[in-house]
Amino acid sequence: MAAHTPLPPNLRRGLVAFSGSLFITNKTQDSGTAHLYQPAHEVLASLPLQVMLYFNVYYFPVWCLAEGMMLQLKYHLLPWHYQFLLVTAFLILSLAEGSRLYLGYLGNLQEKVPELAGFLLLSFLIQLPLLLFLLTDSQVIHLPLEMPMHSLFLAFLLAEIVAAFLALKTMTKQLAAQFYLQHFQEGRRGQPGGTGGRAAEVQ
Repeated sequence: MAAHTPLPPNLRRGLVAFSGSLFITNKTQDSGTAHLYQPAHEVLASLPLQVMLYFNVYYFPVWCLAEGMMLQLKYHLLPWHYQFLLVTAFLILSLAEGSRLYLGYLGNLQEKVPELAGFLLLSFLIQLPLLLFLLTDSQVIHLPLEMPMHSLFLAFLLAEIVAAFLALKTMTKQLAAQFYLQHFQEGRRGQPGGTGGRAAEVQ
């Protein structure tokens, strides 16, 4: 049974269009791409991405607990604006990570392009900048445990971005090939009728 997707229909169509414009170079309907693919279904889910997501699901609560404790320890040592920035970054990272992992699982296992594209955008546009801010800003007051915790989180994130990019590229090309194949088969089914009609007119 397919899992219910949390993405609205308009957002799903937008992510499909974004993925298609990013990965498909030949969009003409009369291209010969459909002739190169067989109708048999090929498994497109990425095993490396799924392995990383699996371990990330278990690592995320550990990171969340450790970062919350360290933030509490150094909170009173920070300027007021950094107190606000760090609490906000921690909340956004924690909330977005749950949605990101869910979209990654759903998009990869069920081979859904919009969900996997949403996972990639959340990783690249939200999680990566916030994590780099926590790692590189000198005013954050890094505690000894923070650097290895953030570095491991960053390693997971970068590896997942690369794996999701490759998986999304493969899925998008396969989706386009299926569309071209279906269009080609429909055209061939309609062709004999048209030829017969023209022959009847000549007689």
